Amino acid sequence: MLLLAAVYAVFVTVLWAAGGSVFLIAIVVAGLAIAQYFYSDRLVLAAMRARVVDRTEAPELVDRIERLAAQFDLPIPRVAIIDADTPNALATGRDPSHSVIAVTTGLLSRLDGPELDAVLAHELSHVRHRDAAVLTMAAVFATVAAFIVQMGFWLGLAGGDDREDNGRPSIIVVYLVSIVVWLISFLLIRALSRYRELAADRGSAIMTGAPSQLASALVKISGAMERIPEADLRSVESASALMLVPAFSRRSFIGILATHPSLEDRLAQLRRLEAEGLER
Repeated sequence: MLLLAAVYAVFVTVLWAAGGSVFLIAIVVAGLAIAQYFYSDRLVLAAMRARVVDRTEAPELVDRIERLAAQFDLPIPRVAIIDADTPNALATGRDPSHSVIAVTTGLLSRLDGPELDAVLAHELSHVRHRDAAVLTMAAVFATVAAFIVQMGFWLGLAGGDDREDNGRPSIIVVYLVSIVVWLISFLLIRALSRYRELAADRGSAIMTGAPSQLASALVKISGAMERIPEADLRSVESASALMLVPAFSRRSFIGILATHPSLEDRLAQLRRLEAEGLER
């Protein structure tokens, strides 16, 4: 986060120095990105075609989430079900009072009770640490930089005059700085995402007292994802970064480009927690 702040501080300075239309465009794009903070839950539910359910429709699922939320000392989140065979789950919302836990029908049909508890505890750990909001806010200026890069030719940035105007950075300088900011922030946000997934795994293990149950669930889900048709995976791809396991885990980038830690790294952490007796 400190590295992101430093990169964004340089970026804002360059945009401010450029003045005029470039800074105005940055403000508009940043405003739209910040709006995601307030409407992230609605946007994700709409994109995933998830339906919010209550105790009448899904009594066992709602009971589990309410019990775990009480253990986490959290407000009870809304509960949603995604009609998809892909086994997965996600948490979204700007804060614990506006959170949603969504699970797919494929997940409910494949996991037993303790495994499902472990997955739900993982998602509630995300809620407790406001991970969806943190990642959304972390990506605001990266979104601005990406917009400038993508629209560079339309704005005349790629082929603009390389001379300065009254000491202001040239258009081409703004374009090049935007490319650098986007690349660096992309890598840092991916690293932040991987770290917070591992933190949520740890939170689940501590809350349930059973790291092996989350490990079992991860193995089941990852194995099942290998057999899910590509068309079904694409139906949940839009929220892949928020999910317990990325939709295209079998094609996921490795290392610094991945949104999630590798299955091996996650299982290794859970084994360590088991051996350490879940010491905080």
